[in-house]
Amino acid sequence: MTETPKNDARQLRKLNFDLANYFSNTIIPQLFVDADLILRIFTPPAMKQFSLTYDHVGKNISDIKDNLRYPRVVEDIHDVIGNPNRILEKEVQTTDGRWFQMNIVPYIEHEKDVINGVIITFVDITRRLKAIKELEKLNSQYETFKYALAHDIRQPISTITLIADGLLIAHKKNDSLQFEKWINTLKESSKSLDSLVEDFASTKGAKKGRSSDNGALNIEEICGDILTALKGEIKEKKIKVTTDLKVEEIIFPRNSLRSIFYNLINNAVKFSDPKKNSEIRITTETVKGFLILCVQDNGLGIPFKDQRRVFNKSSRLSENIQGTGMGLYVVKKMIEDNEGRIKLESKEGEGATFTVFFKNGSDLTV
Repeated sequence: MTETPKNDARQLRKLNFDLANYFSNTIIPQLFVDADLILRIFTPPAMKQFSLTYDHVGKNISDIKDNLRYPRVVEDIHDVIGNPNRILEKEVQTTDGRWFQMNIVPYIEHEKDVINGVIITFVDITRRLKAIKELEKLNSQYETFKYALAHDIRQPISTITLIADGLLIAHKKNDSLQFEKWINTLKESSKSLDSLVEDFASTKGAKKGRSSDNGALNIEEICGDILTALKGEIKEKKIKVTTDLKVEEIIFPRNSLRSIFYNLINNAVKFSDPKKNSEIRITTETVKGFLILCVQDNGLGIPFKDQRRVFNKSSRLSENIQGTGMGLYVVKKMIEDNEGRIKLESKEGEGATFTVFFKNGSDLTV
């Protein structure tokens, strides 16, 4: 068929109709901006991103107000127009908190081989980024869980090893009373170890009889369990422990809460000062919607120069005191994973106070 000006005009009208039809019906926000930065056409969804009306067609893109938290759109358009092989991709956020992948590609007139503008496309990636963040959070929680289990399980294992030595000595001395005492201690330690494993293995973070109808955990029971587990060391060092739990319940992962209590109390026991009448005070209260947990001691204290690094991974302040340096690192991670924070106040030789701010304090029972 011979091409005629009439046929060419029909094809051009058809192409223009197809392009207009596409731009009118696509669900993706797109803009066509020419080489002079004049807005030529846009898809209806783009009206939300740039507060557009059809009156904006024919105006300079730099004069059109957008709701992007990204000020370099015009510069990026210039960059793509000036570089024929350039395709720009950026993640940008809107003022309403959503995220989009912005793609700017050159619009090329192939017959003349010139760039006559750009097409800007916005793909909503809010859900994808949210899913990625959730996955990163789960991975972080898994790492924290792994470190916590490895750290917390060492204490009862160490205690059982100590009991085994005591049983052996009692057996050699044929001391039945001492032997029976060590057997009872072994049973207590075994229960503590079993409780620890059950807490970490629990998918719901709470076992029967330990949570209220609203899913809150009983702080007094968890604190009591920890003090029972550490009873031997507390008695050996003659430490006076007092509690003032003005808040008795909290909604929090049980295994994480147990690990936080265990590590803070165990540290206070380990770093007690043998030259003093050692004391540990454990308190809870609510302040401005936060549950505040304080574990205070009058032990050796932490030098100011070391206070920042106590929360670092594998950080140990004393080679003379047994530990892995993972406890406070795990505690901080667990608290921050649940949107809380922890603060340390200490003076060398005067003891230390660890204050934990649990975010869900407004949901607690006083």
